[in-house]
Amino acid sequence: MGNRYDGKNAMNVGGTLIAGPASGPLKGDIVVPGDKSMSHRSVMLASLADGVTEVHGFLPGEDNISTAQMFIDMGVNIEWLNDKKTSLRIHGVGLHGLKAPIGVLDAGNAGTCVRLMTGVLAGQDFASTISGDASLCKRPMQRVVAPVRRMGAKVEGGDGGNLLPLTIRGGKLKAIHHVSEVASAQVKSCVLLAGLYADGVTTLNEPKPTRDHTERMLPLFGQPVDVADDGTISLSPCDQLTAPKDAVHIPADPSSACFFAVAASLVEGSDITLKSIGINARRDGWRRVMHGMGANVTLLNESMVGKEPVADVRVRSGGLHALLVDPNDVPDAIDEFPVIFAAASLADGEFVLRDAEELRVKESDRIAVMADALRAAGADIAEKPDGAVIQGLASLAGGTDVDAHGDHRIAMAMVVAAQRAKSEIRIHNAAAIATSFPNFVSLAQRIGMNVRWENA
Repeated sequence: MGNRYDGKNAMNVGGTLIAGPASGPLKGDIVVPGDKSMSHRSVMLASLADGVTEVHGFLPGEDNISTAQMFIDMGVNIEWLNDKKTSLRIHGVGLHGLKAPIGVLDAGNAGTCVRLMTGVLAGQDFASTISGDASLCKRPMQRVVAPVRRMGAKVEGGDGGNLLPLTIRGGKLKAIHHVSEVASAQVKSCVLLAGLYADGVTTLNEPKPTRDHTERMLPLFGQPVDVADDGTISLSPCDQLTAPKDAVHIPADPSSACFFAVAASLVEGSDITLKSIGINARRDGWRRVMHGMGANVTLLNESMVGKEPVADVRVRSGGLHALLVDPNDVPDAIDEFPVIFAAASLADGEFVLRDAEELRVKESDRIAVMADALRAAGADIAEKPDGAVIQGLASLAGGTDVDAHGDHRIAMAMVVAAQRAKSEIRIHNAAAIATSFPNFVSLAQRIGMNVRWENA
């Protein structure tokens, strides 16, 4: 099945959620945590800048904390400004100020962290080793290793550099033109970050546009990025990043918002508002897909936070119908498809997703794991090499145990599906939601979702 890897049984992390069915409509306003992708990037760029940067709206999930800890391990002073760790002050050391870490840099479960850091470490004049947990050590890294090797970095790792741990010896890099085989913002960002250290203009093209937070954030730190009409992205290094005069504010995470949006769409009589959600077009694929399925989703109070567009998102329940997903929306909704699968399993008609083989190399094989979990709960879903075909039903049977395999998005997606089940669903190995959304359960309970930790 193409890029499929043995990630289905990747992680036993513990934690059991018991969810559904919802006892009534979901109501209320929700403030979800800050954007995970932008939180990673804000720490990286602020650490590599000259000067002091304040960041507000930081997501204090385990993945982002791993990124911050890496820079602390390389000599960056990071001050947490509140107990919740949503605001921090980063004393940047400059592009060439990082120090060789004493031990292995641990990315935990964070794929974004390790792939972007490959670009950063490729530009350093010291050797470093980066690794992660059991799940991350099974995910493919050749996609970022290959371009930094072409730029002049020496990288060693398992399976010829495709698997963690990776040992990276950087140094003076040369610019390249990289044509990415996969539509991946992680690959693009890795190349751009390595390009900060390269001699010449680094350019790249990708098969489809992907999330552009790196391109939007680099100019805040004084580094222009050019995007041509044909999609070619160019970076001519300034050899210096500078802390912005104003604090960096991070919008609320659309991937986190999507779980509640789908739940409200499915539970009759629901009406919720998600506050100040990022609506960047490259992250807004979930809303386009849900709109195509007939969801009642309205944008209110549109504005800008830094270089990122945001809006309040009001979601009211309504009958969903299935659709054939536009392939152009796949990269822009790649993280949200687990919960969209849940929506499709309860929509009217046949839902078809293609060109989404990238789902197989996430924290788990998300096509296989979601198909298994939804099928156990009573859904009609057929797994395909690059997606799925789902026949919608009026409700799910529930009354079963499923395994999230240590994948945060699988666990939360099954909580949403359970709201329209006839009886409870027990979701095992769900503790991984701490990597991206530590307060998911408390927020879900606040609007009326039926979910609890087994031992709470």
